[in-house]
Amino acid sequence: MRLLHTSDWHLGRSFHGVGMLEAQRRFVDQLIAAVHEHYVDVVLIAGDVYDRALPGLDVVRLLDDALVRLSDAGATMVLTSGNHDSAIRLGFASRLLERGGVHLRTRVDDIAVPVMLPLGSRAVGDSKRPSVAEPSEGWLAIYGIPYLEPRLVAEQLGAESASHFGVTRAAVDLIEEDLAGRRRDSAVPVHSVVLAHTFASGGVTSDSERELSIGGLDVVPLDLFNAFDYTALGHLHGKQELSGRVRYSGSPLAYSFSEAAHRKGAWVIDVDGGGVTSVQEILWEAPRKLATLRGTLDGLLADPALDWAEAAYCQVTLTDASRPAQAMERLRTRFPETLVLAFEPEGAAREALSSYSGRLAEAQDDLAVCCGFLEHVRGREANAAEGEILRAALEAVWLEEAEL
Repeated sequence: MRLLHTSDWHLGRSFHGVGMLEAQRRFVDQLIAAVHEHYVDVVLIAGDVYDRALPGLDVVRLLDDALVRLSDAGATMVLTSGNHDSAIRLGFASRLLERGGVHLRTRVDDIAVPVMLPLGSRAVGDSKRPSVAEPSEGWLAIYGIPYLEPRLVAEQLGAESASHFGVTRAAVDLIEEDLAGRRRDSAVPVHSVVLAHTFASGGVTSDSERELSIGGLDVVPLDLFNAFDYTALGHLHGKQELSGRVRYSGSPLAYSFSEAAHRKGAWVIDVDGGGVTSVQEILWEAPRKLATLRGTLDGLLADPALDWAEAAYCQVTLTDASRPAQAMERLRTRFPETLVLAFEPEGAAREALSSYSGRLAEAQDDLAVCCGFLEHVRGREANAAEGEILRAALEAVWLEEAEL
């Protein structure tokens, strides 16, 4: 049997103000093509299917279209909810959808209720203990752990602590108990795959993920998943292997410039009567490259080595000693998809010892306030000519006030 591990679709998300729905449609096209090309039997989506609890109608239609096309391709689907999803809304009509091969695991009550698949067949078994003739190669039990908000589920799970580790451990305990019973009652092997939307130890983060706890310190240790043949993780957006049996698939698209170096893709897992036999990566084609550019405005506009970035989404940091006039407009003459612009003048006065508000409080007169503002926005002190212009402007204001 062949599984495809995905997660963090974040349908409906934007990228620095640019709508991503069309790019997400192209991802779905690639997904369907991959299911056909690699003869995928089961598609796993480990949480954050949507980007928000109340997705728009066009976003819901996109997921509906994706699920129908996956079903038409002959794939079974197992989805869990993530911290961006509304578990209740995503899990609506789950019992009815299960009849069509779409298995939603969004409720605490369903954590220890696996999707049972007979190895060597694309037919879907039910979630109860096998009561029919068992397949010769064995069973694959797929469990789904949705995102668990500790404060809300700790008591229901009987967790020792209201922490991410505590509730995840309690969920894993339930799964291990159910799995042990199935293996005890079955004459053939029962192998296991677990989906979990959590922050596992050793995972590398990016800027586009929402922290699961204050400070992001509540991580789950990898050895918690030792009992399973494969653990398909969701939440972190970079595709990464934490151990031979624990992986993040990452998001199919980049959702921050911190992901510019990511190779977006998914994992293809082969399972037979002996367990997991191989795990291979497949890659998704990005709709547009990401470029993080740094330098002076004139240098960036003239550098021939940056020709590739002209069609990319760009994050630009200008290092000019003073802020160039109409910087964004000039950048977009060459890099029309510049989305983020920052200024870090080289050699600028450091402000570490005194905040802008603190320096304002120390200003001796109106001229010092004006010069301080100029320094704050441009990263350098006003020169003599600029100081004289500001002094003249202030004297004109003072004269006008004196004549009133």
